Amino acid sequence: MIGVFDSGIGGLTVLQWIRQRLPQADLLYIADQAYAPYGPKASDVLQHRCDFIADWLLGQGCTMLVVACNTATAHCIDALRERLSVDIIGVEPGIKLAALGTRSGAIAILATENTLASSRYQQLAYRFNPTTRVLNQPCSGLADAIEQGPASGQIDIILAGCATAMTEAGVDRVVLGCTHYPLVQDRLQRLLGNAVQLIDTGEAIAGEVARRAGAAGLGRGSTRLMTTGSLARLQHLIGAYPQLSDHFLASQCESAPDLSVQAQISGSSSA
Repeated sequence: MIGVFDSGIGGLTVLQWIRQRLPQADLLYIADQAYAPYGPKASDVLQHRCDFIADWLLGQGCTMLVVACNTATAHCIDALRERLSVDIIGVEPGIKLAALGTRSGAIAILATENTLASSRYQQLAYRFNPTTRVLNQPCSGLADAIEQGPASGQIDIILAGCATAMTEAGVDRVVLGCTHYPLVQDRLQRLLGNAVQLIDTGEAIAGEVARRAGAAGLGRGSTRLMTTGSLARLQHLIGAYPQLSDHFLASQCESAPDLSVQAQISGSSSA
């Protein structure tokens, strides 16, 4: 079984690609909505949360983990890999793909401030700075607005501000550096125009999962979607975003009370 987690519904944009590449795999997804957003969290707090979820997924029988969150990957995946013996795959901004494809010589990385500030991201971006202008474009609050649903007025306000900055910088490639952002990709594309290419690495990540899956890719093809927050809210969001409702059903959703913040605190205090 393959365990996948994110702060909310963003990781489902990766999960849908994994399902397509591995139709026989059993998938268990955690939307940590009670603890969202991950973007503003301090690194040590975020690490503690990721450790807790990873251990729980392993306890459920997962033999591979996918950290389907750019912020959690940037700050927590190295420590997870040092501590756990299973294969752990994270999500990385597609900087190389953007840098190789740019004609203007300028690209933008659209991500949370926490992702852009991480040493992991900065080392990745530095490789391309000598030949490519890399605009680090923070998109504060966008993931949280997406979690409120597609009708949230904040989505277009935030996107408009980011699009203006990127247009003024003359970028022709924009990397979607948060797994939530593909859910509003069409709206961003309209603001930037068709001359700008948006890069989502979800399909490439799923390809890497499929390559490494081995026995984890074999099963009955079940999909379980669990949330630490409101079950009704997760079900509503899946129905509200066509990119998700085309792949997932509300009936696949469950509550995850054992993963609530209170459960984590209780588990820590009894350890």
